[in-house]
Amino acid sequence: MTTVRQLADQAFSRAAGAGLIEGNGVRLLRDARENYPAWLEAIGAASRHVHFENYIFYEDETGNRFADALLAKAREGVAVRVIYDWMGCAGTASSAFWNRLRSGGVEVRCYNPPRLESPFGWLSRDHRKMLAVDARVAFITGLCVGKRWEGIPEKNLEPWRDTGIEVRGPAVAEIETAFAQVWAMTGERLPEKPASANPDPAGKAALRIVATVPATAGMIRVDQLVAALARERLWLTDAYYAGTASFVEGLGAAARDGVDVRLLMPNATDVPLVRPLSRAGYRPLLEAGVRVFEWNGPMLHAKTAVADGRWARVGSTNLNIASWFGNCELDAVIEDKAFAQQMEEMYLEDLQNATEIVLDERRKPYATGTPRLARPGRMSRGSAGRAAAGAVRIGNVIGAAFTNRRALGPIEARLAFGSGLLLCALALLFAVFPQALAYPLVAIAVWGGVALIYRGYRLRQAQKKTVPGTAQPVSNRVP
Repeated sequence: MTTVRQLADQAFSRAAGAGLIEGNGVRLLRDARENYPAWLEAIGAASRHVHFENYIFYEDETGNRFADALLAKAREGVAVRVIYDWMGCAGTASSAFWNRLRSGGVEVRCYNPPRLESPFGWLSRDHRKMLAVDARVAFITGLCVGKRWEGIPEKNLEPWRDTGIEVRGPAVAEIETAFAQVWAMTGERLPEKPASANPDPAGKAALRIVATVPATAGMIRVDQLVAALARERLWLTDAYYAGTASFVEGLGAAARDGVDVRLLMPNATDVPLVRPLSRAGYRPLLEAGVRVFEWNGPMLHAKTAVADGRWARVGSTNLNIASWFGNCELDAVIEDKAFAQQMEEMYLEDLQNATEIVLDERRKPYATGTPRLARPGRMSRGSAGRAAAGAVRIGNVIGAAFTNRRALGPIEARLAFGSGLLLCALALLFAVFPQALAYPLVAIAVWGGVALIYRGYRLRQAQKKTVPGTAQPVSNRVP
């Protein structure tokens, strides 16, 4: 007879689109002080290849340290390949930085730069953060490459809080395959198939490698399944939370059923407008019994979860629609009691530097203490995700106001009032200056028309080159 555990494993495999891989060694790495040295050590020991994929590389002391390490391996004849995201690295690394790597023998590719034939392609980002070396060791993490993760003492900025893992064993092959997937999306495929990791067990941990691409939504299915299956506790950490209505309801249902559901988010923000938007999203969670906390440090950038002391997730996926539906993301879903216990202990330590948010007598969220406000520093690339999260919350408030499907709290009332004023101002602007609306629409229509004509031309050319009866669709990958 099929056991409950087998049914749960089957449900997770189907939801994630990833099977359970046994026999792995998984090491928890906290912040840059543990992640960066482990990455550099692995790069330094490479003998065959280094595959490095990250949303942001900063051209600073830290970024140049990694560039030097990659160039050193390329000079030794090791195949070094790097993928960075165009939007993530806009303004953080110059063309000279990438040209230096290329001239030194490093193969560098950019994910999804602006293209004529894809007017809205910029909405899809490569938000993954991973490193794989020789099919022997790999890292899945929330950290980008930059000094802010290590701290900037001269500016009195403490290190960002973040989490990653080191993986050894059979699961490394799946991480290598995930890199090969995006590499193929940015140009020619790898000349060789991803090398198979050592099939011999490297530990006792079982895990799934969830490698999502735009429109696959594998991670949200996993997150919702965990919320449904958790029996005792579900502790989440997220940098740019903006849960969908179904996800919020899933967390609320678990909390009402007696599950200890907690959500830890940053207090410091790189976009001042978004903090009240974040607070506006707290109310339905708090009313359902979910405990909400704000980190008191400079920036909490981790994306993790741990449930019932046996299941954990570490990776790049934030709890918002941009990560769930629009980006390339990479996460490890680990089923191991020893690792989950480490995650729970780390979570409790983090709560010692956090402030709990509760509802006051007017049902308005407020902090139970006076947190130490951190200096967020220069705007980070994470602001795009946070801005998207804020846009979702504004949309939820406007939708609730129009449909009267739920009562709005004091913060939400201010958002509704401000959004109403903005819409009235736009209406007045367009009435007085119709061209202010017409010109952008004309530009979008022209760009869209040219893009479709170009795409149609490519399809016709490809059709002419195919043998009758064997026609294949034109690849939609990024050149």
